Amino acid sequence: MDSVAQSIDTIWVLICTVLVLLMQAGFACLETGLVRAKNSINVAIKNVLDFCVAGMGFWLVGFGLMFGASVSGFFGASDFAFQGAAGGLGGSAWIMVFFFFQLAFCSTSTTIVSGAVAERMSFRGYVITAAILSMMIYPVFGHWAWGGIFDGEAAGWLEQRGFVDFAGSTVVHSIGGWIALAAILVLGPRIGRFGHNGKRIEPHDMPMATLGMFLLWIGWFGFNGGSTLALNSSVPYILVHTMLAAAAGGIAVTTVSWLRNGLPEVQVSLNGILAGLVAVTANCHIVTTGNAVLIGAGGGLVCYAASALLARLEIDDAVDAVPVHLAAGVWGTLAVALFGETSLFPGGHTRLEQFGVQALGVAAAGVFAFGTAYIVLLIVDRFLPLRVSSDAERTGLNIAEHGASSALLDVLGAMEGQAARGDFSRPLHVEPFTEAGEMARRYNLVLDKFNSEVRIRERTANELRDARDVAELANASKSQFLANMSHELRTPLNAIIGFSEVMNGELFGPVENERYKEYVGDIHKSSSHLLSLINDILDLSKIEADRYELYEEELDVLDVVASCERMMRHRSEEAGVALTVRVEDSLPLLMADKRALRQILLNLVSNAVKFTPKGGNIGLAAFMEPDGRMAFRVSDTGIGMARKDIPVALEPFRQIGKDSNIYTTEGTGLGLPLTRALARLHGATLVIESEPGEGTTITIRMPHARILEVPRRIAS
Repeated sequence: MDSVAQSIDTIWVLICTVLVLLMQAGFACLETGLVRAKNSINVAIKNVLDFCVAGMGFWLVGFGLMFGASVSGFFGASDFAFQGAAGGLGGSAWIMVFFFFQLAFCSTSTTIVSGAVAERMSFRGYVITAAILSMMIYPVFGHWAWGGIFDGEAAGWLEQRGFVDFAGSTVVHSIGGWIALAAILVLGPRIGRFGHNGKRIEPHDMPMATLGMFLLWIGWFGFNGGSTLALNSSVPYILVHTMLAAAAGGIAVTTVSWLRNGLPEVQVSLNGILAGLVAVTANCHIVTTGNAVLIGAGGGLVCYAASALLARLEIDDAVDAVPVHLAAGVWGTLAVALFGETSLFPGGHTRLEQFGVQALGVAAAGVFAFGTAYIVLLIVDRFLPLRVSSDAERTGLNIAEHGASSALLDVLGAMEGQAARGDFSRPLHVEPFTEAGEMARRYNLVLDKFNSEVRIRERTANELRDARDVAELANASKSQFLANMSHELRTPLNAIIGFSEVMNGELFGPVENERYKEYVGDIHKSSSHLLSLINDILDLSKIEADRYELYEEELDVLDVVASCERMMRHRSEEAGVALTVRVEDSLPLLMADKRALRQILLNLVSNAVKFTPKGGNIGLAAFMEPDGRMAFRVSDTGIGMARKDIPVALEPFRQIGKDSNIYTTEGTGLGLPLTRALARLHGATLVIESEPGEGTTITIRMPHARILEVPRRIAS
């Protein structure tokens, strides 16, 4: 090789190597941005350490396994740590360049795993995983596919069959993706990701993740461009294909996300770009520009579908590393046969033959990388648990694994501490001239407002408590007054009622003078009405004071209804309205207070008589409803009520339209309120249906618990 040309090639590969190493910074930014802040430091240091582990491991073992003298095409067996290298290998400048370039590839494959297992894998476990990948799995499969690259003669068994993977869609990306899949299956999902109340865990810094994506995109030009190992005429095409495939992947996935969700999702767009890059990596040297676009778009869509599949299967990949690198890598490797120029296929393969070889390589990578990683990690996990404790996961790996924190995490921790203690009296410490300090300052403003409101509410609560105490004292005084006065009022009233009955009875004989007879009747009527009013007031007061006691017994509903009918029949006849009573056959017994139930029915029927014009009809019925509840219904063809007046009718001492000519009957407004209160004491419901000019229907429904499954006599 001409020395000038070799120097140019050397410089070109070294530049590309540095670009590939820049991808490490891209991975660090991308993964750090896509996890929660409490784990960001842990993810960053894992990216640093896996590069160190990959570098040392690839030098010690990996390079020899991958490019040493081949053993039947399965692994290399020389050139470990450049000791005893044949042909002066250790002293060749070009081999140093080649080693440096391949080391960068190895570190790229290794760091794919760190994002997938983020937020729950221990630091120790990750270092072990990185060592297994860089020192065993990656170099062995690399030998199968690329073992003869340096010498220019096929050495690995896949390479000998014509397997094509130009820059590593499978060798680098799918291998890393298979190991990531094995690791996340061994670890299980993060706490809160799936299951009851599970939800997607949001990234904490998307601008940082976007910067990482751009660093990866730029580094990829070295990844693909440097794989020529020479600065030749194919390099510009490779770089353009790399660029267009990435753009096509981003556009395709963004479009699908936008159409499905109504919004373009940022993380989906970033993953689409990276998936396009992964997909074109295997084939960028043998496809046309148009096909590169199709391959990139296909890679993005395959990644999108794989991400949805993982979520449906409840497999937790923290940064979607498996969809981006494994799924898109498989697609890109198969795309070699689907879109590549057949004239450039090794061994003169047809498209179908090449597809078979590509599929064989994909399957071999899956079986070897996934199978080996899964078994090894299960064994390691048995003796050295790979996952952190649940407490460490909730605290965050920054603190749990490294004892590291940040001003932002300190602020968030202080907030969580206040929430846990329920003590918001003290403001947070403000670190000046920082974003975290500004957050703390604004949080303190909220605390000030909160504490001010608390003090106001406490004063209000104290005032309300004092007012309640005064009201309770007044209510107690009222109850005591009513209790004392009830005897003083009832005794003379009963005497007046008795004397009025005697005056018009047999003792003195009927009053002959019509005027005196009318006076006696008025005395009796007014006294009875006043006594009824006093009784209603006392009953309502007891209910309001929660001192009304029910004397429950097994009641035959027919007897109660019949008693009510006897008491109201004469009054309805005097009013000129027809009273119809219906009791359903074989009603069961009812557990209730007989006096209260009779009072309910009397009040309802009395109101119906009062508000029904002469010639109208009143119905009283007791029956079982379809749902098994017992109901009492009183209906009339009276003047009715408007819907807006019904709440007024249920208020004590309120009468509808008292100042108008609509309702002209006498009354105190206690009947319905007392009826509703007595019904509630029994756990019953009261429903009023009324239309002005058409009448009113009131239904009392007793609860199931009061129905005794014992049928009584049949109504006549």
